[in-house]
Amino acid sequence: MANQYQADVLVVGGGTGGTAAAIQAARRGAKTILVSEFPWLGGMLTSAGVSAPDGNELEAFQTGLWGAFLQELRQRQPGGLDNNWVSFFSYDPRIGAEIFADWVEEFPNLHWISRQVPIEVYRQGDSITGVRFADFTATAKIILDATELGDLLALADIPYRWGWELQSEWGEPSAPVTFNSLTKRYPVQAPTYVVIMQDFGEAIASEIPAAPNYNPSQFTGAWDGYGAEIFLNYGRLPGGLFMINWPICGNDYAEGVGRLIESDVSRGEFIQESRWHSQNFAHFIQKQLGRRYGLAEKVFPHTPTAFALHPYYRESRRLVGLTTIREQDILPIAGGRVASIFNDAIALGNYANDHHYPGVQFPLQPKSIRWGGRWTGTPFTIPYSCLIPATTDGFLVCEKNISVSHIANGATRLQPVVMGIGQAAGMAAAMCVELNCQPRDLPVRALQTALLEDNRSKTAIIPLFNLPPNRSDWRHWQLYYLNNPQAYPVSGDCPFPSGNEYPHSKALIRESNCFKGIFYRLSQQEYRFTVTAPAAYQGQNWQLVTLRSHIDEQLRAYPHEQFVTLWGRQNHFANWLLVEHLNGG
Repeated sequence: MANQYQADVLVVGGGTGGTAAAIQAARRGAKTILVSEFPWLGGMLTSAGVSAPDGNELEAFQTGLWGAFLQELRQRQPGGLDNNWVSFFSYDPRIGAEIFADWVEEFPNLHWISRQVPIEVYRQGDSITGVRFADFTATAKIILDATELGDLLALADIPYRWGWELQSEWGEPSAPVTFNSLTKRYPVQAPTYVVIMQDFGEAIASEIPAAPNYNPSQFTGAWDGYGAEIFLNYGRLPGGLFMINWPICGNDYAEGVGRLIESDVSRGEFIQESRWHSQNFAHFIQKQLGRRYGLAEKVFPHTPTAFALHPYYRESRRLVGLTTIREQDILPIAGGRVASIFNDAIALGNYANDHHYPGVQFPLQPKSIRWGGRWTGTPFTIPYSCLIPATTDGFLVCEKNISVSHIANGATRLQPVVMGIGQAAGMAAAMCVELNCQPRDLPVRALQTALLEDNRSKTAIIPLFNLPPNRSDWRHWQLYYLNNPQAYPVSGDCPFPSGNEYPHSKALIRESNCFKGIFYRLSQQEYRFTVTAPAAYQGQNWQLVTLRSHIDEQLRAYPHEQFVTLWGRQNHFANWLLVEHLNGG
């Protein structure tokens, strides 16, 4: 083959994990090749259209490349990120794609090749050595599978899992005791083909045609109990756009989902059907709510421009690794509000365990907690050893294809977690090249220290609610609990007095608005605020929420029915005020 490339690190797949991995490997100095299937980088965050990401929303968890991505979005997104009620961060996916493209372009040692998929994997004995694509081959010392569905695992004959595990496998409390009709019909969680709709206001939108398999009964009752306006505001984006990614009688699609890994032809058939399903849902929405709403124009770089470049895959093939994350590893410690930490932790997440099976309510062990006036999830860690195959060298995974159970995947699959996994995998790959060692032989503490001390995007490894990354003792406490895991507090809070060392507070106040009113405590973690000033908002009632630990402490202690002055950002579509500063806080 004429075109042959050689690198230190080869990342196959330009999604959330792969993009982060390539950027981190290049920043560390490794000669890196990133090969993506699509012309946009970022996967779930951009090309799959899920530009209202979930998880790792608390200030203390906005670290690493995830935190850097949020900072960049705040600077680039006109109108801000407070646009819907499902997420604290919603943005135009085009802006997310611009950020990743700019980051990749920054490094002369990072070569990005798009519109290519892997065809064959080369190996020598137990080591993976290269990958063949349609137009070239690429060899590297370390190769990362960052594909959306774990395609390299299959091409390389690396053992992987697909589908459910029974309770007898690992004793997971939510796993089924026997295989049943649900496990057979839906071996993995439902993907969603995101479509972006647009509010055309007084203008009349073009009619959305129904796809060949239209059946309106599939969507009947989609927003019952919510109302049309709240339904639309679920995934509202800036500029009159709406992300349609709705699980209740909506556009989740999983009929014959096993076809995704059977053949290229069967995968294509499933993808076509899932896109038709979203087209039909958009058609249904327009029929019910009127021609004010239509398909968005010029969002994605293909035709039709309102549909994402590929489905939002919630689950893929999953590696059989040195360690497998189980449901028990993401659930809270008895009497606590955090999960136990892995000794080889390299990333963290906090999302609730969320599974999608159309038309089915699947009960799971609760891992949600009240914090900051709202629900969030129990924090947990991701171990480095779940990125490493049990018997194969020269290879790491860095997407939803980590070694995780089907049940636990419901929490580890979220965008910020996968971004953290990708950053750690890229750092590990570059360090393996430096030390001339295999991923399984890389000293874990050296990797953890490198992630904590990265000069561009240091990343938290130990989840601590009250340890924001701008504290001067941040590194000390991260290392302390890595060195003394038995001392990790079940509360998830560091034992220092809070309310000090918040150098960003003044900047946040400048960017926020001042409000005065009456504070009401509805429950221990539910707060209402009746506005008295400014006059334009007088008499309005808002929910108070925060992402900042010292504000959370102040809200928990604040007297009921007291007058309060606070600074924050109103999210009209969620009817909450995001509090950044409270009186003297």
